Amino acid sequence: MRKVRFRDPAGSVRTGEWTDDDEIRFGEEKFDPSEVDVLPPTEPSKIVCVGLNYSAHAEETDSDIPERPLLFLKGPNTLAGHGDTVSLPEGKERVDHEAEFGVVIGEQCRNVPEDRVDEVIAGYTCVNDLSNRDDQREEQNWVRGKAFDNSAPIGPVVADPEHVPDDATIRLTVNGEEKQNSSIDDLIFSVPELISEITKLITLERGDVVATGTPSGISPLSDGDSVAIEIEGVGRLEHDIVGAEEFSGDVDHRFMPNQ
Repeated sequence: MRKVRFRDPAGSVRTGEWTDDDEIRFGEEKFDPSEVDVLPPTEPSKIVCVGLNYSAHAEETDSDIPERPLLFLKGPNTLAGHGDTVSLPEGKERVDHEAEFGVVIGEQCRNVPEDRVDEVIAGYTCVNDLSNRDDQREEQNWVRGKAFDNSAPIGPVVADPEHVPDDATIRLTVNGEEKQNSSIDDLIFSVPELISEITKLITLERGDVVATGTPSGISPLSDGDSVAIEIEGVGRLEHDIVGAEEFSGDVDHRFMPNQ
């Protein structure tokens, strides 16, 4: 099954199934995905991301392969969903796409041995780890570079593990042009290794996501771009990009100065 969260035409948030016929089913009701708001398929307390977990990506960034998983965090503020339009941060010269295989956690867990990791996995999803390189180059903790609002489009579904092959392909296109194409079989640190290592220090909660790293082929995004990530057995995550100067979102007056 591929579980999907969505807001139906009446405004109710539902969890249904995204079928192989490209229908969303909730009970006896059927919806065309284009007729509903597809939401991020999980509501994580955190997204634990892994850097430099493909050798070819380390090579293209002129980086050494890490001796242990390189970890950083994204908060709930970074979430975006299938079909959303993501605003680039203002005044940045380069924001890159990073297609990633996302592991969705099914239960609270700590100190999980590698041979029992499958017991705590709810399923898999697509993640785009949008990365602001301007600030990432200037700081060690990568908060500005990685954790800006809507910098983690996720979805469209959580696919049951049995439907996703161990060597699932991961592919990203921008405006229909292929930029990234690899397989999760090329991960330096496998999913069991990652979950076991992370949970030595961090308690993972139900719904949390582990983004396992990106293959080679990263490139900058611009206003008007359309991004699609396809992972074998999971599906296709699509979202658009708008430049900061084009974004017309409402001002949040709670954060206006002198108030």
